[in-house]
Amino acid sequence: MTKGKSSLKSIVYQEMLDGIIRGEYKGNQIINEHELVTKFGFSKAPIREALIALCNEGVLRNIPRYGYEVVRLTSEDAAEILHFRFILESGMLRECYQKITATQLAELMRLDELCNASADDLWVHWEHNTNFHVCLLSCAGNTYAVSQLKRSMSILKRAYAQFYWDKWNKEYTPLDMRYHSHILTCIRNNDISGAVENLRLDLAEFRSI
Repeated sequence: MTKGKSSLKSIVYQEMLDGIIRGEYKGNQIINEHELVTKFGFSKAPIREALIALCNEGVLRNIPRYGYEVVRLTSEDAAEILHFRFILESGMLRECYQKITATQLAELMRLDELCNASADDLWVHWEHNTNFHVCLLSCAGNTYAVSQLKRSMSILKRAYAQFYWDKWNKEYTPLDMRYHSHILTCIRNNDISGAVENLRLDLAEFRSI
């Protein structure tokens, strides 16, 4: 694939993802190549490659001779992912909490401050919250676990956009971020039970929004 062709594919890929987050593309909506050729003004090749990549990641579903369907995520999907996140993050935290350095704690505190500062802007907040949890999990030194958390957060972002876009677009209530600081306090005090409980409460808050 040439560099130019790859760049065009990346543009379409990212724009499609962003369109789902913005509510431009709804769950179960059918999209066809011709519409995207008209929209982007690109040839079919990079558009098709972007669509295939999105299918491979479970964002779209290919329906032969019909188009590409936006995969609709359910509240059950989100609940399962949040349960997986709790098992993953709490398990890794139990393994590494006594080895977390002062430098790592300082970075986590910085990310927590960014979360609080962006609490009234949903998607900016989402990115800072993701960075906080990724940074915390990274303390365990397991790159595979980090990759799975990033993937989970990406799917959850699409899920919440599908569930709540209309609600959040009209009225968004800032999130209470107290659990991050409680987790860090417990880590400093070698209180793993408290850290895990506050992690559970933090994820439960996202489950209820």
